[in-house]
Amino acid sequence: MRPAHRWLLAAASAAGFLGGLATCQDTLRRERVATCRRALPAIAPQAGIRLLRAAPGPAADMVRVDYLDGNQQHWLTCRFDAGSTLLALATESRSLSGPALYMLRRFYLDTPDAAAGDPASH
Repeated sequence: MRPAHRWLLAAASAAGFLGGLATCQDTLRRERVATCRRALPAIAPQAGIRLLRAAPGPAADMVRVDYLDGNQQHWLTCRFDAGSTLLALATESRSLSGPALYMLRRFYLDTPDAAAGDPASH
């Protein structure tokens, strides 16, 4: 194989690997954003909640959700493990304790109700 062909083959392999990695990262990012966004109705169950933004947060393992409750803007942040498991959730006024976070994950986020109550779908 000629050196030019080897270089082209190596570049194509690297591009394919990086493209696959980027796709996995995008999927993980979307899962994290959806999980954090779906926690909003459980954290702020008032009917007048309006989602403003849900996007990756200040750190690579975080997501931030901004929302309006009436005329007041609020936020919540979610921190995840290397995958999409929620490890911490905080608002501007409090952080969920370990037991409360467990209950949120087990009895709400892992149910069809969370998907149905997703503020992005309204």
